[in-house]
Amino acid sequence: MSDQLSTDIEKIVPEDIINALQSGFHVFRGEQEHFEDMVKHSSTLLRKISQRFTPVQIIVGIAVLASVAVIAVSKTAEAIEDHNDDNSGDNK
Repeated sequence: MSDQLSTDIEKIVPEDIINALQSGFHVFRGEQEHFEDMVKHSSTLLRKISQRFTPVQIIVGIAVLASVAVIAVSKTAEAIEDHNDDNSGDNK
């Protein structure tokens, strides 16, 4: 029975993660034509993850990813603001 169960679980391959991250990055940059790809790749990855991990592990993993995303967006906004402040001093 364990052999049958292991064949039903699809392996998470690096391409799944790469595709989800790439399409998410394109959408983050404002390329909305990649939104459908992001949803498709993310749902495939989430389906495979849900077969391997418990619900608590999935929730904790998503919370960690969300935290990293918030920090990355915050740092990016801070860098853009600093860059704009540096350029505004050049115009005076």
